[in-house]
Amino acid sequence: MFVLLLILIAVLFGFGFVHPIWWVAVAVLVYGAIRHGRDRGGGWGRGGDSYLGDRDYRDYQERRDRQDRWDRRYRRQNRARWQREDRRDHEHHR
Repeated sequence: MFVLLLILIAVLFGFGFVHPIWWVAVAVLVYGAIRHGRDRGGGWGRGGDSYLGDRDYRDYQERRDRQDRWDRRYRRQNRARWQREDRRDHEHHR
């Protein structure tokens, strides 16, 4: 993805010699790419693969937290139903 972005920037920069409006397009594209990179939690020049490791760990934490919330919600919603079923089972076995 990054390589395609660089190629697109180079092509648009070349078109800028034909008509300067393409240089504006390059500037907007570079600005958008930098903003997108910062919004995702980092930048381009921060230690190579450590950025990817940090992102992977954050993704893992988010999935784990989501699963924990789901488990707590499911247990809470069904606890009363399970207790009713247990009482019915005990009443039928007497």
